[in-house]
Amino acid sequence: MEPVLLSVPILLIPYNWLGDLHLCIYLALVICFMLLAYAVHQAGNDLSDGVGRAVLITGCDSGFGHHLAKKLDSMGFTVFAGCLHPEGPGAQSLVEEGSDRMKVFQLDVTKEEHVSLAKVFVEANLPEKGLHAVVNNAGISDWGETEWSTAEDFQKMADVNLFGAIRVTIPFLPLVRASKGRMLYVSSILSFFNCLNMGAYSVSKRGLEAFADCLRVEMASFGVKVSIIQPGNFGAATNILHKKTPQDIWDEFDDAQKLTFNQKYVGMACEYFHSLCSSGFKDCTMVVNAMLHALTAAKPKTRYLLVSWTDMLFFYICPILPTYVTDSVFHMSSMYHKRKVMLYS
Repeated sequence: MEPVLLSVPILLIPYNWLGDLHLCIYLALVICFMLLAYAVHQAGNDLSDGVGRAVLITGCDSGFGHHLAKKLDSMGFTVFAGCLHPEGPGAQSLVEEGSDRMKVFQLDVTKEEHVSLAKVFVEANLPEKGLHAVVNNAGISDWGETEWSTAEDFQKMADVNLFGAIRVTIPFLPLVRASKGRMLYVSSILSFFNCLNMGAYSVSKRGLEAFADCLRVEMASFGVKVSIIQPGNFGAATNILHKKTPQDIWDEFDDAQKLTFNQKYVGMACEYFHSLCSSGFKDCTMVVNAMLHALTAAKPKTRYLLVSWTDMLFFYICPILPTYVTDSVFHMSSMYHKRKVMLYS
């Protein structure tokens, strides 16, 4: 009988049957049984190599997708590396440095015709063990207050980060289901942590996680495992943040916006977000390792939260904290106070 089942009768022992001196022992036993149950649950045969298996990755021009493609190729996987610019330096380095199993092709996840052609290409070049996984990595990022944006800005963000993943997922699900493989989605801590000036990005990532969560429940019946990657600040490693100057932003404002938002604040916000991105993780190792675990472990995690150890505790408890507590994080920010003073001035 598994430890998780053995722990059930222990949990049912009434506290009044135990003396006060035995309470600590009781709690320690319960914790030990739960840890043992977790270890048994995680145990299994990991995938040692990828020979005969294929993985499709979107967004391989740079960043996480680029590094993952190289790593999987070195492990023997056939890698279908979708690149927005197949003639660009990132895609060409995959071709030049990869083996003959590295298949680089053009894939714009916002275009149905690209996805359709990708499926034809993948089906024509599958190894004997089929398509093991799809890694929905392609994404874009931008920042700006909601009033600085248009509905089209939100739509553009969602078209890549959310609907791009949906466009790729649906046609490739039959192939992944046939191999009882994996589906991976690259989200962000901003999918659950509200951040000033990141509304469009947060909307797209929160929608992506809702899609992945629903898919995970459905695919469990077919033996397909779905995982979500939640990176923290990897802006310096991926160069994903859209670069724009304060003047670029100011020039887009109409007269009413210029009366509301101080030009000095726009400059300060621009400097703040650029410095914030440069202060994050400098390489992709942590994220790539999490992706590899999700692709090869017998018991992959549902979510991989990838932040510094000092941030880990906060982000684990953040989703269960009252809204006024999480919002207060921004109220304590020096930038938030400066912003409040500058508005209308």
